[in-house]
Amino acid sequence: MPGRWIEAGRAQANSTKAGPRAMPVNAANDDPEKARRFRDAALPYLDDVYTLARYLLRDATDAEDAVQECFLRALKHFDSYRGPAIKPWLFAILRNVCRAEFARRASSPTDAIEDVADDAGQTPLWNEAQETPEAQMLRQRDATTIRRLVSALAEPFRETFVLREIHNLSYREIADIAEVPVGTVMSRLARARAMLRSAWMAEEEQPK
Repeated sequence: MPGRWIEAGRAQANSTKAGPRAMPVNAANDDPEKARRFRDAALPYLDDVYTLARYLLRDATDAEDAVQECFLRALKHFDSYRGPAIKPWLFAILRNVCRAEFARRASSPTDAIEDVADDAGQTPLWNEAQETPEAQMLRQRDATTIRRLVSALAEPFRETFVLREIHNLSYREIADIAEVPVGTVMSRLARARAMLRSAWMAEEEQPK
């Protein structure tokens, strides 16, 4: 099994393009101080927001547009923000933006979700690999496969998995973002891990 995969800075190259478009500098010329405080608080999470948008929308251009809209909305409502956890707040706004896009496409598989209980005795999918050059190469190769497999998950499971395993949010933070009970978050995460484990094993069994 691969080591725990955290996509650190993976979106940096793409979000660098999105950055100038995403940060609504001119949208708050009437309140430069508000714009400055917003940039200071929100800009460090631009890569994280873009990464989530890429996974939710599975399209680079749509993700850039969603990030821009997210930051525009966030700036507009920044006066109502009551910190300190701005990252989950940005994710919640992004999720609303993306769900509007899902509704426009009318093709997001979000209905009839069967939640399953987590198996406490289940072997975790992510185990820290031994830090050898060979293990590092294997983990990098596996990460590429995992990104593809995660992108193939249905939206609720993909969203939950990315928020937990990539962005390391708590169950409560994910529940607040997704507007579902914590138990639903846990069952979706268990379901996502199970589906990924099955898909991973199928990949391993394919002829090389």
